[in-house]
Amino acid sequence: MSGKFTVLAAGGVAVLVGSAVVLTTVMAPADQFADCRVGQVAGGQIGGDFTLVNGDGVTVTNEEVLSEPSLIYFGYTFCPDVCPLDAFRNAEATYLLEEQGKEITPIFISVDSQRDTPEVVKEFAANMHERMIGLTGSPEQVRAASQAYKTYYNRQEGDDEFYLIDHSTLSYLTLPEHGFVEFFRRDLTPDQLADSVACFLDAA
Repeated sequence: MSGKFTVLAAGGVAVLVGSAVVLTTVMAPADQFADCRVGQVAGGQIGGDFTLVNGDGVTVTNEEVLSEPSLIYFGYTFCPDVCPLDAFRNAEATYLLEEQGKEITPIFISVDSQRDTPEVVKEFAANMHERMIGLTGSPEQVRAASQAYKTYYNRQEGDDEFYLIDHSTLSYLTLPEHGFVEFFRRDLTPDQLADSVACFLDAA
């Protein structure tokens, strides 16, 4: 008798578990950006609140900065090659999107608080695109923004003024009503990046 009860109990659990799986699958919201993704899974693990300083020396929050579709990149202005190329790629993609009647805001967040003053990031951003926003901040502010987007940076050994910083090189697309939706690797061309971003804008 006890054996039968065990079997039935086990069967009941299986039924309940199975039902839960079915309900979860049926009730889970569809990913409206599924056709646009290139490997990134949906989820809110990336992105979040930050407080930084813009090129005019004004303290701003993520809500103020990310009021439009935005393409965010973390780097530093003294970077010898990677950062200028990536920021330029993002600027070129922004121009290509403008030709399609689509507007995004390219954003450059410096991970070099020591050298990248508001004036420095403002000039760097303006040389890339007239609407690119350059942001910097205290070491604590920059660290919090970096942690929100799961980026990496680390100053190399050396105390001279020409020190380099190792850092990740992804660009992050955020949409006002959705937050973070996708990241892009640096091997994408401006055309490829623009096409991918356009897909997300159309699907939003």
